[in-house]
Amino acid sequence: MILDSSLHEFANTNRMKNKGPLCVALFVTRHAKKFGLPLNPEKLVAKSRTQVKGLGKNAVQAVLKDYGIFRVLAEEGSRTSRGSVGNMRKYVQFLNDLNSQCSVDLDFVEGWWVERVREFFASKPLVLRFDESKSLRSVIRDLLEQAEKRQSQYPGSTYVGTILQHLVGAKLNLLIEYSIEHHGASVADESSGREGDFVFEDVAIHVTTSPTEALMRKCKRNLDNSLRPIIITTRKGEGLAYGLAEQGGISERLDVFEAEQFVAGNLYELGKFAQAGRRITAKQLVNEYNNIVKECETDPSLRIKVGK
Repeated sequence: MILDSSLHEFANTNRMKNKGPLCVALFVTRHAKKFGLPLNPEKLVAKSRTQVKGLGKNAVQAVLKDYGIFRVLAEEGSRTSRGSVGNMRKYVQFLNDLNSQCSVDLDFVEGWWVERVREFFASKPLVLRFDESKSLRSVIRDLLEQAEKRQSQYPGSTYVGTILQHLVGAKLNLLIEYSIEHHGASVADESSGREGDFVFEDVAIHVTTSPTEALMRKCKRNLDNSLRPIIITTRKGEGLAYGLAEQGGISERLDVFEAEQFVAGNLYELGKFAQAGRRITAKQLVNEYNNIVKECETDPSLRIKVGK
């Protein structure tokens, strides 16, 4: 499509891929949808001459909300960014030039920019902040808290559960000498015929952020099939799992591990309790995790990088 290729060329030539320029593009496009083309760029310059009039966090988030995106693109909406006025002028000129040639489908244009926002968010991985002054549990906790924050910005998403499952899978890859089978977090055990998220030897591992009675029934089936069920869950889920297991009469027949401790403990063990070993093992864990995400998931924002 000519419009699509024109937008790509404009965005690439003018480096309109970061959050500031994206805020400008979203705001101006919505303004054009409201008032029509051509636009007068002077009416979009604030009295200070250094800001785009009306551009701010609320205006940008209002556009994204219409597309089901609640994650904040920029706290100030890049209103005070030095380049915002210049980007606005270039973009207005681009839209006006297109309009002089043919009718511009502004709904398509707005949707195009929203996709660039999705790509921008997807390019930002979670960060495993390997701080030697903190405990390994707090390092893992920080990672899961990042996932919780991101999940809150995408209602209905399951970032925490997905990341937790693949972290456990990555840890098992490092621990077990033979190949472990991995699945996308959205693939239910029942539909795939699996006894748990990970099954090897006589063990069935279940990874969950919120243990349920249905999970307890699954653990009972594991026991009936001569499998040892293990539940790996969050700090909040640990007590709930024990309570449900007690109600189900299987509390002494399964193990429940808190996820932070489960992952951190093996970082110590695999790193042979040495400082250098812990850092190397953390990087190996992240590499294994990213490989699993690449293989099993379609969302690149699930990736993790190791930071300081």
